[in-house]
Amino acid sequence: MTPLRRWYDGLRRHSLRLMKYGLVGIAGFVVDVGGFNLLRFAGGHGPLYEMPLAAKAISTAMGVVVAWLGHRYWTFRENRRFAVHREFVEFVVVSLIGLGISLAPLAISHYALGLRSPLADNISANIVGLGLATAFRYWAMHTRVFTEMRSTPPGASSPPTADAAGEQGSEQLLDAVTDMRRSDPSDRSAR
Repeated sequence: MTPLRRWYDGLRRHSLRLMKYGLVGIAGFVVDVGGFNLLRFAGGHGPLYEMPLAAKAISTAMGVVVAWLGHRYWTFRENRRFAVHREFVEFVVVSLIGLGISLAPLAISHYALGLRSPLADNISANIVGLGLATAFRYWAMHTRVFTEMRSTPPGASSPPTADAAGEQGSEQLLDAVTDMRRSDPSDRSAR
């Protein structure tokens, strides 16, 4: 198998999860930016109008919690850990490392290279930095934070889920459902 084919197969296998990851990230971003602006500017002068760093720290913490909940219960639900507190701590650590990664291009551009225009700051922070940090966070969430495989208890059977469709392919899911219907004697419509 060629490296390009392996890359394509991996992308196809992770496409549903990547979509979920992006949607949860957008929700966390909206909570962060919206919370910051509400804390600073709600009604003209918000409760933290004079304290922008405190407002940003609180809004970022709110965004991290929203992202963790979304990833835990939706994006990586089949891999969430039973030890919730440990998972949350690891999620926060990964988020902080991601913050550092997103700040590095801005610091290099702004301070080392002297590129201080709003456009240069936005490109280095919100395109280069955010892109690198997002790739790192996805990799870390997938390989370090949400790593516990959840299985069906012995003796219990469950039908394939939508997440299984993303992992196994829609054809395999359709075959599995068809086989289940054929083996069910009470379902006469499958015959």
